[in-house]
Amino acid sequence: MSFPLVKSLVSLTAAATLSMQPALAADKVKVGFVSTLSGPSAALGVDIRDAFMLAVKLNGGKLGGLPADVSISDDQFKPDVGKQLFERYVKRDKVDFLTGVVFSNIMLAGLPEAVENKTIYLSPNAAPSPIAGAQCTPYFFAVSWPNDAYHEAAGQYATNLKVKSAYLLAPNYQAGKDSLAGFKRFYKGNVNGEVYTKLGQLDYSAELAEIRAAKPEVVYTFLPGGMGINFIKQFMAAGLNKDIRLIQPGFGADQDVIRAVGNDMLGIFDTAHWGMDLPNEANKKFVAEFEKEYKRLPTLYAAQGYDTALLIDAAVRAANGKVEDKDLMIKTLKTVKFNSVRGDFRFNTNQYPIQNYYLREIQKDAQGRLVNRIVGQPVLTNHGDAYVKDCPMK
Repeated sequence: MSFPLVKSLVSLTAAATLSMQPALAADKVKVGFVSTLSGPSAALGVDIRDAFMLAVKLNGGKLGGLPADVSISDDQFKPDVGKQLFERYVKRDKVDFLTGVVFSNIMLAGLPEAVENKTIYLSPNAAPSPIAGAQCTPYFFAVSWPNDAYHEAAGQYATNLKVKSAYLLAPNYQAGKDSLAGFKRFYKGNVNGEVYTKLGQLDYSAELAEIRAAKPEVVYTFLPGGMGINFIKQFMAAGLNKDIRLIQPGFGADQDVIRAVGNDMLGIFDTAHWGMDLPNEANKKFVAEFEKEYKRLPTLYAAQGYDTALLIDAAVRAANGKVEDKDLMIKTLKTVKFNSVRGDFRFNTNQYPIQNYYLREIQKDAQGRLVNRIVGQPVLTNHGDAYVKDCPMK
C-alpha cells in the first residue's frame, strides 16, 4: 500500500460533506462484508465473519430491528480485489455499511471508495495510524483497536519487567510499521534488532539465525495469521525459547494460533483488549454461543466481529432505522451505548476506541484446553491513541 494512496483520503474526505437531506426509515439494512476468507490467513477473516453473522442470528436475522441483508466476499488477501469489492458494494449494491477487512493494506486500498461515496466503514480489525490522525474521516470507525495499541501495551509490559534488550520483527507494511512504533513508544530498554519482512512470509530461518546471534532478552513480533503460526513453530523448534522470552500481541497467541501450534504455547504472555474470561454478561453470552454454534473457542477477531454487529444494531435502532441519513448515522454511531463484549468502550473524537488493554497468559482450563487468561490489572487503562491530536474532527 503506497503512501500517496493513503494520502488521497484527505481530499476525498474534504469532498464528502455530510448529507443534510431528511431520510425515511429503511425496510432493511444492507451490509457489504469484505474479508480474507482464503489462504494462510483465512482463519482471521472467518472468525470475524462467523461472529458477525452469529450476532445477526441471535438478533433474529435483524440489525436495529430491520432485516439484515449481509453480502459476503473474499478479498483473497489482495488489495486490488478488496478495492474492486468496495467499489461494487458502494456503487452497484448501494450498501448502508461496509465492514470485515482484516489487513490494513487492503482496507486502505478500498476505503477511498467508501469515503467518496459517503458509505460508512466500520472496521472489525484494521485501524491504521494515518486514518487516526490528520487523515481521519467521519466515514471510518475503528471498532477494534488502533494499530499501535496492543504493541504499546506489550512495550509497557516489557518496561514493567525491566527488560534491557528486545528484538522486534514485523512485516513491511503499514500495520507492521505501526506495531513496532507502538512497542518502542512505551518500551524503555534497548532495541538490538528491528527487522521488516515480506508480508505473507512463512520461512523465518534467516531471522531466527539473526536472533540467536543478537541474544536479546525478549523477542516481540507482529505476525498475523499463518505468518505468526510458522514463526512460533520455528522459534520453538530452534530452541530459542530456552533463553529468550517471547512476548506476543494478543492475536499472535490467540485460539487460532494455539490450535495450530499446540502445547508449545503454554506459558506465553500476550497483550489484548479482550479475553474470554472478562466477566461481563455480554461476553459470557458471546463465548458460550460462539462455542455452541461453531464448536470452537472464539478469538479476539471473533470478539471484534461480534461487537461490530452489536454496534450497527444499536445505532440503527437509535436512529429509528434511518440508515440513509448519513449525518444522523455517524452522530449515532459515535455516541450510542451498546453491550460490548469487552466491557467499557467509547469512541474518541477520531472515532478510534478508548478502552483497557490487558496482559494474558496461556494456561490450561478445567477441561485441559489451552486458553488465554487475564493476569492482574490492565496494563493500560482507558487508553486512546497517539494520533488523535492531529485529527480535525471534534
